[in-house]
Amino acid sequence: MSDLQVGLAVIGALAVAAVLIYNRWQERRVRGQAQRTFGSGHTDVLLGEERREPTLEPRRPAVPPGALPAERVDYVMALTLSSPGAAIQEAWAPVEQRFARRVLLVIDHLNVRAALQLLSRNGVVSDAEVVEFRSMVETMAAQLGAAVRAPEMREALDAARELDRICVDADIQVALHVVGIGSQPVKFSDEAFEAVARDDGVTLTLDVARTAEPSRSYEAMARAGRELARARGGRVVDDTGREVDERALAAIGQQLEAVRQRLIGCGIEPGSPLALRLFS
Repeated sequence: MSDLQVGLAVIGALAVAAVLIYNRWQERRVRGQAQRTFGSGHTDVLLGEERREPTLEPRRPAVPPGALPAERVDYVMALTLSSPGAAIQEAWAPVEQRFARRVLLVIDHLNVRAALQLLSRNGVVSDAEVVEFRSMVETMAAQLGAAVRAPEMREALDAARELDRICVDADIQVALHVVGIGSQPVKFSDEAFEAVARDDGVTLTLDVARTAEPSRSYEAMARAGRELARARGGRVVDDTGREVDERALAAIGQQLEAVRQRLIGCGIEPGSPLALRLFS
């Protein structure tokens, strides 16, 4: 392959990655706009009435095992109980019912942390939701006779918005298409990537931020795609139908490692319980 062909292959790979990043950013932006448009954007006028607001928020996955509140991701209120054995879970139930899987409660003897997740793939929560969460936790503290401390809300939201801008660029799903192999089902066991059937083959996808060691998982996905194409006489192509060669695959892998390093720089290890919550 000539130097010109090599250069074009690498440029093509970078273009594929750029399109993936742009598409994910557009998706996040649309979700955020929908949530802000149809969600609660103001404090309830009838505070004594039960909330019956519709919501467009998708069903959220369960809180990952080992998940703990994290700076910039959660708004964390600290409670100090006056005595052990308080009915914490009973007092916490209304908060959990209102905010579901967006909240965490961590109990360490007399010290309790109540946390509201400030951002996800839907963007940053509204100011009104933080106000409501804080009010409910303060009510909970009063019921338990506990002292309560809360961070400044504006600073917490500003930090969450700053982190969200970083996460938009790191929120990438890589796709490789193996075409020309027919519609016979293809299964891969114990792999981080997913395989979805298409009319002329299969699409392999990898959710970068939700995958531990994404570069290694991507290499496994690319290898599986190449082997499948070779075994069935097909080709590995990008979203435009252009064949992706070895050098292009390697260039994408290097970009994914750069994404991983950016996330680690923010204290977020891809595939960790924190990443699974943040990119939910």
